Amino acid sequence: MVTLEEMKQYLRVDFDDDDSVISDLIIGATRLCQDICRVDTEEALAEIQNAKIAILYAVSYMYEHREDADHHQLTLTLRSLLFAAHEGGF
Repeated sequence: MVTLEEMKQYLRVDFDDDDSVISDLIIGATRLCQDICRVDTEEALAEIQNAKIAILYAVSYMYEHREDADHHQLTLTLRSLLFAAHEGGF
């Protein structure tokens, strides 16, 4: 859903030193959003409103707060962004 180039532009990163870190964060953020929305594939996630915004936000948060990230707060924020897609129950 989000490419490395797109994420670097969003982060305003113009060097290649952190490419692997950013790529890993994209994967992690995508999986986190999938878990919150309770979907199994990126294709299903792509159909959800605000999913791309949530991924961009999650990656930027984790990248900027590598040393002191509050993952609980991040998850709560993502749940708020993705609330309409979040279905109750398992």
